[in-house]
Amino acid sequence: MSHCDAVVIGEVELVIDRLLDDLEQGEMRGTYKSATLHPMKGLSMPRYDLLKKHRYVNKTFVQTSRGCHQGCTFCAEPLMNGLRFRYRPVDEVIHEMENCGARTISINDADFFGTPERPKEVMRALKGRNIQWQAGVTSKLAQDDRMLELAAESGCTLLSIGFESISRSTLTSVHKHVNRPETFAALVEKVHSYGIMVFGLFMYGFDGDDLSVFDDTVKFNRDADYDACAYSTLTPYPGTLTWYEMKKANRIVSFDWTMYDQGHVVYRPAQMSPDELRIGVERAYANFYSTSSIAQRFPLRGKRHRAQWVIYNLFMRRGSATEHIESIAEPTAEPGFAPMPPILPVKREWRAAVLEAAGGPGPHMA
Repeated sequence: MSHCDAVVIGEVELVIDRLLDDLEQGEMRGTYKSATLHPMKGLSMPRYDLLKKHRYVNKTFVQTSRGCHQGCTFCAEPLMNGLRFRYRPVDEVIHEMENCGARTISINDADFFGTPERPKEVMRALKGRNIQWQAGVTSKLAQDDRMLELAAESGCTLLSIGFESISRSTLTSVHKHVNRPETFAALVEKVHSYGIMVFGLFMYGFDGDDLSVFDDTVKFNRDADYDACAYSTLTPYPGTLTWYEMKKANRIVSFDWTMYDQGHVVYRPAQMSPDELRIGVERAYANFYSTSSIAQRFPLRGKRHRAQWVIYNLFMRRGSATEHIESIAEPTAEPGFAPMPPILPVKREWRAAVLEAAGGPGPHMA
C-alpha cells in the first residue's frame, strides 16, 4: 500500500467489478479482498486480441483447473490457489477452446495431470476436434500409459514437466517428493513413444547445487533426449517457505519485487557466488541449444511434431542469447513490511518449519 492505490487479495474475479466501479468514481478503497475461492464456473473468455502475439510461441491459454497437490517449498502456487483442485465444467472448457480463435492451445493449469480421472474427461471431450494442445504436468501421472494414450489421441503435442533437479537429495529438501531422477530418462522415452515432446523445466541455485550442477544437468538432458529445456534461477517468492528460510539466514539481497522473475539472482546462493549462478545458467542455455546439441537431439524417427520442435528450439536459442545480459539484482534495503507466516494454511509437515524459519511463534502467529 506504500506503492499503490489498491491491492487485490485473493482471486480477482470476485472483486473486479467493485474495484472498477470505485476506480471509475475516483474512490479507490485500499484493499479488495476475496473472501472465498472462485468456483471456476462461468469464467469470461480472455481478451486474446490484446496479446502481443509476435512475442510468444504460445499465444492461447485455457485454464481447466486451479490448485496443485504438490507442496514444493519454492512454489507460489499453493499460496495463490491452494493445495486442492478446483475444476471448470468440461463443457465450458471445450466451448472456450472451440471459440478462442486458435487451433493450438496451451492448457494453463499448474498440473493438468494432477488427479487420475479429471484430465481424462477433458481429453475424451477433445478427441476428434482437430485441436493441438500442450500442458504442464508433474512426473507421477505422466507415467500412466492410459493417460498418455488419451493425450496423444486428443491432440497433445508437448508436455512441460517440472523436473527441477537431477539430484534426489535436492528434490527431497524442497518437498518435491513426486520426482525421482532415476526415472527421468525412462519417462522421456515413454512420452516420446506416444509422439509427444517433453519440455523439461529445471532450476538452478538450490542449496545443494555446486558449480558442477550446470554441466551435469545439461549432459543429462542431452543424453536423455529432452526436446527442449528451460533453466531458471531459483526465486524465493515472498510467502514461500524458501523465502522464510532465506530471510531468517539474512541471505536475501534484493527486495525489489520486479526482480523476482526466475531470471535474476536476488539472494546469496549457498555454494557459489551470485555471478557464478548467473554465468552457469547462461552456459547451460548455450550448451543445450548449441548447434551440435540441436542436431543431436532432432527427432529423426517417431511421431513427434518436427516443425513445432524446430520452432521451440530456435525460439529458446534466440531468447537465451538476448535475455540474460545482466541478471544480478542490485542490493536494496529491507522494506518496512515483509510477509510473515501464515499467509495460507499449509501442509502439516510445513508448520514446524515455517515457525522455525520465522523465528518462533509470536503475536503474528495468533
